[in-house]
Amino acid sequence: MFEVLAFVYENYYADDGYPEPAHLQRKLNAVGFEAEEIAEAIDWLSGLTTAARFARPAAADTPTVLHSTWLHIPSSDSVRVYSVQEQNHLGPACLGYISFMESAGMLPAHIREVVMDRALAVLGAPVALDDLKLIILMVFWSFGEEPDTLALDELCEDHEERTIH
Repeated sequence: MFEVLAFVYENYYADDGYPEPAHLQRKLNAVGFEAEEIAEAIDWLSGLTTAARFARPAAADTPTVLHSTWLHIPSSDSVRVYSVQEQNHLGPACLGYISFMESAGMLPAHIREVVMDRALAVLGAPVALDDLKLIILMVFWSFGEEPDTLALDELCEDHEERTIH
């Protein structure tokens, strides 16, 4: 599924979004992705669209309205406590990475919650760190935001090939 998501991100990130699911499915079939991978990715993208729509924080001059019963918009000074299920599903590498992104000011709380929702929607545990990075990029994209330059470097760089000077 992540190969499909990477293809969608690489080919549509400059646009406001990806095509309608039926058109996207035809395009992905034409490129040569497996039907099962395509269906899983389209389902995941549908969940991303729903989560991003409900997780938008209210404007500063309006009271926060919770748009959903399953996703509560956290305040900027809240502390996130991860459940045992979340810890097991993400593993220490992904949880550490999320913590790093938050403490560096690169991952706002409302985006973190959508990242958590979408990471938990992925089958298999623990989620690979590279897959989590793609999830984070996709979530920023769904909000119509681009991570700052340092965050983008952190999300896209292959750190194993870096030479430390």
